[in-house]
Amino acid sequence: MGNCIICGTPVDGEICESHEEDAVFEFRGTAASQLTPGRYYRGTVDGYADFGVFVDIGDHVTGLLHRSELDRRLESLDWEPGDDVFVQVLDVRDNGNVDLGWSIRQREREFRGKLIETADDEYQPEDESETEESSTETTTESELESADESDASAGELQAAAEESETDSEPEPNADSVDDGQPAAAETAGTVASSGSVATESAAASTPTAEDAADADTESEPEPALNRTTIDAIENQVGSVVRLEGEITGVRQTSGPTVFELSDETGTVECAAFEEAGVRAYPQVEIDDVVALEGEVEHHHGDLQVETETLDILEGEDRETVVDRLESAIEEEARPADVAPLADHEAVAAVEDSIADAATAIRRAVMEARPIVVRHGATADGYVAGAAIERAVLPLIREKHTRDDAEYHYFERRPLDGRVYDMDAATSDVTSMLEARDRHGEQLPLVVLVDAGSTIESIDGYELLSLYDADALVIDDSRADEQITDAVDVAVAPSLAGVDVDDVTSAALAANVAAHVNDDVRADLEHLPAVSYWENTPDAYLELASEAGYDETGISERREAVALEAYYQSYKDKRELVIDLLFGDDESDRPRNGDLAAHVSEQFRDKLETELETARENLSVRGINGVTVSVLDTDAFTHRYNFPTTILLLDALHRGERDRTDPPYVTLGVGDDELHVRATEPVNVRDLGDAIAEAVPNAGVSVVGGQDGHVEFLPGERDAVREAALEALGETLA
Repeated sequence: MGNCIICGTPVDGEICESHEEDAVFEFRGTAASQLTPGRYYRGTVDGYADFGVFVDIGDHVTGLLHRSELDRRLESLDWEPGDDVFVQVLDVRDNGNVDLGWSIRQREREFRGKLIETADDEYQPEDESETEESSTETTTESELESADESDASAGELQAAAEESETDSEPEPNADSVDDGQPAAAETAGTVASSGSVATESAAASTPTAEDAADADTESEPEPALNRTTIDAIENQVGSVVRLEGEITGVRQTSGPTVFELSDETGTVECAAFEEAGVRAYPQVEIDDVVALEGEVEHHHGDLQVETETLDILEGEDRETVVDRLESAIEEEARPADVAPLADHEAVAAVEDSIADAATAIRRAVMEARPIVVRHGATADGYVAGAAIERAVLPLIREKHTRDDAEYHYFERRPLDGRVYDMDAATSDVTSMLEARDRHGEQLPLVVLVDAGSTIESIDGYELLSLYDADALVIDDSRADEQITDAVDVAVAPSLAGVDVDDVTSAALAANVAAHVNDDVRADLEHLPAVSYWENTPDAYLELASEAGYDETGISERREAVALEAYYQSYKDKRELVIDLLFGDDESDRPRNGDLAAHVSEQFRDKLETELETARENLSVRGINGVTVSVLDTDAFTHRYNFPTTILLLDALHRGERDRTDPPYVTLGVGDDELHVRATEPVNVRDLGDAIAEAVPNAGVSVVGGQDGHVEFLPGERDAVREAALEALGETLA
């Protein structure tokens, strides 16, 4: 029984329960399960992700401080990797994940006490020396008792030591081993454990001139290590290996410099220590081809190589490695053949582009380049983006030894609209430059899905190209030819001269994803059907049915994703989308069918309420035999509530179209935007040109190409509406 270090009340341990939050703990355990939720701990910043900060608690456990737990924006946090910080352990999950909370106290003196927590005990820092002394005394007494029991004399111990030295000859060039390396540590341990006996033994075996001559004769250079590959080092923990490859990342911590090395089989982190916080091997940079030797270890559960030597390769040695990497990457990255998920003309027309897109994505994974997927914040966009994500994440986990690699090397960001404009591109460039400077990451591959195939996106692509960042686009829109020169790969059936009315971006993306990772093909088979609001190709319905999804299940998932896409449209909602689209067998989370049914019911209620209002306020006009229903989208829709204007107009047009003889048009006119839906194809660019000619002072522009919308100045709204009606009457009559 002792007293609480803060209030002095009698307690069994060092602190009473009511004052646990007033003390800070230094954790010296070895497993997350040994942490105590509710306590505050000293930690070290390990790194950043978009969703929070990874913090090392002691030497063996890493937790996540989610951005939602911060009292400020994540971007404004001035922590650097290696900084000491103070956090609260909120929860330790069954899988070992540790949830951390924010602490407003970020200096040790702001806490009322400090304790050291081990796997079995906790004690005050001042008790540590007594603990170590007691341990030393116990060990010494144990050794003496052992010596007494064996009745061994000092002479016998010395003889035994000398015999041991005779049997264990020193390895060649033992003197050249650096301090702190395994051989040196082993030697030091032997001397320390022998005590005075070892000293006497060393004196008794002082080498003579003859011995030195013999040693020089026997000394030979150590044989060079044979090269091994990163995928083989898992079985070589504790061994020194030689790796050859490309440096794909460099980051400086408060301790070692961490190099990310990639070869033809994978990627591993290699720690090199000069002195605390000092850059090791400053001449080595990203993209250098190197040979590295070091010992394979486990670090926080991940494989890591403790670097002993690191040399930049030049000339023929460099070319040999580069050729090997390129050959292996090209062979592994390109699909052997293209096998679409189902028979579909629009997909068959772009099979070569699908293979090229899959190759580009696989290469990025193999080259340790981050992949950023930008997609429209619609049901089609989310399903398409999720298909790519489903294929890429397992490859990242396979190629990288870090447990958190997927958070560093893959990101899915929704777009506001279907144009990759300068705002989106600037955001991506800023993020990638910060990642390069902070984490030493390579420039990413940017994948545009359900967006970015028209000339309005070219400025954004040009900004990426200035930094040599690659881009590819997968889109069902009527694309512009100029886009093929702006991106590395374009998967756009319209460029192949195919009618795109019966294809969705999700159908295209799911086919690309199936060739990125054939192991997840079965997971993707129902996704194309989910993305169709009507006229789903029979081949995709059959594919979904074979995967266990009936038409009701498909419809519920589409509606649920559409609703969730609206809320916090700037976030990827990764876990929620996974639950909706792919199911979940964990007992503590809802099954995806139940979740989808629940959310889709909300979708239908909200949509039907808005549709009733819209139908009552339609203004129907007849122009040259064309029926046009006009809706004032600012006056008769809730701009900041679900559904969005586009989704509402789509649903309104589908419902009213079937009651009216064609040609039929639904025209949504807001204060500065005009959207058109028609039973016959309408080229919105041509419509915009006609409006601009009729109302030259309206500042008319078209956003999103032939399938986009018209923007104009609010002061010319009435004139723009009348000009649009006249142009539609002439075009569709």
